Amino acid sequence: MKQSVAWTLSGFGDEIDPDPAVQVAVLKALGARHIEVRSAWGVNVADLDDDRVQQLAACLAEKQMAVSAIASPIGKVDVALDAHLEVARLRRIIRVAHALQTPNIRVFSFFRAAHVTVESIRDDVMKRMRLLADLAEREGVVLLHENEKDIYGDTPERVLDLVESVGSPALRLAWDSANFVQVGARPFTDGYTKLRPYLVYLQVKDAVAATGDVVPAGEGDGELRATLTALRDDGYTGFASLEPHLAAQHALGGFSGPTAFGEAARAFAALLDEIGVTTK
Repeated sequence: MKQSVAWTLSGFGDEIDPDPAVQVAVLKALGARHIEVRSAWGVNVADLDDDRVQQLAACLAEKQMAVSAIASPIGKVDVALDAHLEVARLRRIIRVAHALQTPNIRVFSFFRAAHVTVESIRDDVMKRMRLLADLAEREGVVLLHENEKDIYGDTPERVLDLVESVGSPALRLAWDSANFVQVGARPFTDGYTKLRPYLVYLQVKDAVAATGDVVPAGEGDGELRATLTALRDDGYTGFASLEPHLAAQHALGGFSGPTAFGEAARAFAALLDEIGVTTK
């Protein structure tokens, strides 16, 4: 008898509604018992004060909702800025992560000015990511690098360069198929084998190569079916976090609303059903 495979479903709550109570209600209706926290009450996680953090923690505890990750904006700034500014922001976000009882913090690997080449920022990026990883190691958290377009680590090759060059157990990868599509990569074909050893978290969205438009899982060119099947076969048991971006997309995130978020969840569930994976 074939052993069943189950992944833990989560989702970006603020893609549903600014109010955490509404976020939790919709996620629970879709079968999720975890939430990824990017903002609450319209305030980014980096800017939540201690009172708001405690209010959020109490809300989630009351609803018996655990946190899969803090979707921080760390590294979504120009690499030319003082490196220690991001270290200080990460220190604050680690306090939020501890309060919400998750070790996982999503990060990025820095933007650059339009006239600056990606090759020229490599060393500065590595120094900054090493500083962030050092702090993460000391604080017992894991930085999940997301392959956002226009940062250093946006292509499979540079993501691999980043994670291997920093070489920290506190720096691992969050896989985003849609973002790979938007930089001209074929996610599974170009990236899966080389990046799988470091892949510990799945962001769920898809995109159309010709336009860059974000679409529900399986409806674009993100090679989702191949990627999910490979994850099933090589023993992945982690989080799958819905990040649909179906109504709006901007520098610090996106929005879907409850209806579109539900459509994205059902599209993902249909893909999983095809390959025999369940969620919990």
